[in-house]
Amino acid sequence: RCAIKPRSAGDLHVRYLAMRHLTVFAAITLLPYAGTSLAAPSLDDRKQKIQSMEQGASPAAVKRKNRSEAVLHSEGVPVNKFLPAIEAEGEAMHRSKDEVAFRALALLVVAVKGEGLEQPIVDRLVKDYGLEKRFTPKEKAFIHNTAPSQRDRVQFTWRYEAAWVLLWALGYVEKLEKPTNICDVPRAVEFMKKRTASQFVADAKLRSPSEVLDQADRIYR
Repeated sequence: RCAIKPRSAGDLHVRYLAMRHLTVFAAITLLPYAGTSLAAPSLDDRKQKIQSMEQGASPAAVKRKNRSEAVLHSEGVPVNKFLPAIEAEGEAMHRSKDEVAFRALALLVVAVKGEGLEQPIVDRLVKDYGLEKRFTPKEKAFIHNTAPSQRDRVQFTWRYEAAWVLLWALGYVEKLEKPTNICDVPRAVEFMKKRTASQFVADAKLRSPSEVLDQADRIYR
């Protein structure tokens, strides 16, 4: 499915889990937007954050946590019972449909460049879809690098997995399956190829915060 293959099945699984966990939150802006920076929290800061989340968890968030754990237990997946409940709907900062849609398009362009798409075509896609301001700083540097390393190509090809989760959040993908295989790359690209930027946004149907948080909580566990 990808021109660049993962190094091992274990590497694939770990990277996929991490990418899905991060990007399912991005659909409702629990993460900084592209172009912003955030210093990594210290160990003490993380501990305080966890304690705060445990003490301040809403009943809805606790119910969501319990539902996730029940589903995972039924599937034989080990669960860390000490992980706190995540943010509830009223605490999460939501992205607009436009923001999620353009971020998904940007991720797809980054990924196809990682696969080896020629620079003139990449530049044209960025211009035609209005994506110049939709990349993170690292993605932007990669997009404009005319001779990226093989390592960078491999790393940024994994943006397909991030895009796939956002495509689900936008209603293009019907269901997020268990993270045991790579996403359907040709299908992901086809959603973009068939549409202009405005058509891509118009055809999207952003899922509810509740649906996104359900997936975020489950993969977090």
